Amino acid sequence: MRAIVVGAGIGGLAATLSLRAAGHEVTLVEQARRFTEIGAGIQLAPNATRVLRRLGLLDTVAARAAHPSRLSFRTWSDGTEICGYVLGPEVEDEFGAPYLQVHRADLHQALAARVPPRSVRLDTQVVGIDQDDRAAYVTTAGGERLGADLVVAADGVRSAARQWLFGADEAVFSGTAAYRALLPAAAVADLDLPEYAGWLGPGRHVVHYWVRAGQLLNLVAVFTTEAEAKSESARESWTARAEPGEQLREFAGWDRRLLTALERAGQVFRYGINTRTPLARWNVGRVTLLGDSAHAMVPFQAQGAAQAIMDAAVLGDCLADTAPAEIPDALTRYVRRRLATATRVQAGSASAGDAYHLPDGPEAEARNARMVAYGHENRFGPHATAWRDDVPEE
Repeated sequence: MRAIVVGAGIGGLAATLSLRAAGHEVTLVEQARRFTEIGAGIQLAPNATRVLRRLGLLDTVAARAAHPSRLSFRTWSDGTEICGYVLGPEVEDEFGAPYLQVHRADLHQALAARVPPRSVRLDTQVVGIDQDDRAAYVTTAGGERLGADLVVAADGVRSAARQWLFGADEAVFSGTAAYRALLPAAAVADLDLPEYAGWLGPGRHVVHYWVRAGQLLNLVAVFTTEAEAKSESARESWTARAEPGEQLREFAGWDRRLLTALERAGQVFRYGINTRTPLARWNVGRVTLLGDSAHAMVPFQAQGAAQAIMDAAVLGDCLADTAPAEIPDALTRYVRRRLATATRVQAGSASAGDAYHLPDGPEAEARNARMVAYGHENRFGPHATAWRDDVPEE
């Protein structure tokens, strides 16, 4: 069986590997001219690392990752700990796979290295997808029409394929944006920062953790904004730079350690956080969505990449031993097995963001009490509810 995967992000690469593992011929189409180092930190919970093990990549990724032992939640102004949750070896014992924190480029490189170069079409923009009873096709900006037995659209939060399948449907600005920076370990060695922490404050929160085996600190500072959806602050971009000192003004009054880290960061990037409205289905005939094109979510449970990786694994399972004539039914099975879970995680991530940004006072105090109480009964924390999700059998 022949497949075309549109988009060589994490979801598209994982889908390519999963389909190849199922025995199929895959062409991966990507509009970028080359694979380059982009992005910053990414968190991989056990539901994702179990899939990486299936793909034979877990050891490679783990060797470049940080392995946090604990997550600490703290108050915004003085760093008082609200509660802490267990990670480290106890997560692997409980969930069967580790919790890893990696540079996005390291994960991307590990996935891309397993795809034969002959299977990749870089510098190829897709401008249309269509299908008939026997095949699906992508049309490129260069005028080519490439045919296959199915097409997997993993073209991200700004997915054009989603509109071609389901009509006008734009990405939705979440009302939050973020500053991100990577700092060398030496630049923050004197700040006594926890290894992995979330700092909660009115309308804002900050998350930091190590990547590249502790060589770099990934720092993300999220803030609510009244910006219009078309504004610069709302733009979803890995390369948009913040104005000098902008992040310090936005987080004025926060714990001095965070402000010092933000000041020392040098180049700080700013990006708007966009989502997609949940769909009732992701597939039409021989074409399906995967990853952010289907279910882009806010990152407040660190599950965006994990959900795309799980999509890829289930897609490969559903298309194993499938004849071309059976593809529409196989894609329906794939969506049935994944849609409810991904939609639930979308909602949970949005809810977590609302809780993180409560104003000081009774609401925040009640939230903190709930977090402490939860930790007494569940040592891994509420964000771990998604970690047991596996690639389910039908």
